[in-house]
Amino acid sequence: MTPEATSEAVSTPGTAGAQPVRKGSEQRVTRQRRAVSAALDDLDDFVSTQELHRLIHDRGESVSLATTYRILQSMADDGLVDVLRSGDNEAVYRRCAVEHHHHHLLCRNCGRAVEIEAPAVEQWAARIAAEHGFTDTAHTVEIHGLCPECSALAARP
Repeated sequence: MTPEATSEAVSTPGTAGAQPVRKGSEQRVTRQRRAVSAALDDLDDFVSTQELHRLIHDRGESVSLATTYRILQSMADDGLVDVLRSGDNEAVYRRCAVEHHHHHLLCRNCGRAVEIEAPAVEQWAARIAAEHGFTDTAHTVEIHGLCPECSALAARP
């Protein structure tokens, strides 16, 4: 699954955007939640709910698709996974590699995602919001392009 075009990452409330993301609200730790969490831990790339559901079933676990959707949404709400929108507007998920507000560089060819910090963006967003009287703001920044490997492949004759 290649994240493209429009995307949304878990955002952090606050005017500066530099507040830590809420981690792990009190959720019952069920067999299904452990199965979803374990499957995400084994993945490096973004995955759709349906792809994750298939992977869980391939492991011999029994988790319904609806439960998989609910658990992923809960994990996203808690800041435990990044959420992007693929080119066809499907939500795709990946375990957060960092535990604070961040942004992504996304390869539109292979789907590679790099988590980045952007203090200048945070300052700009806070300033623009304040200039317009907005408070309790949140934002996302996703930069789409070609990763170095895909750029090199594209440059070959």
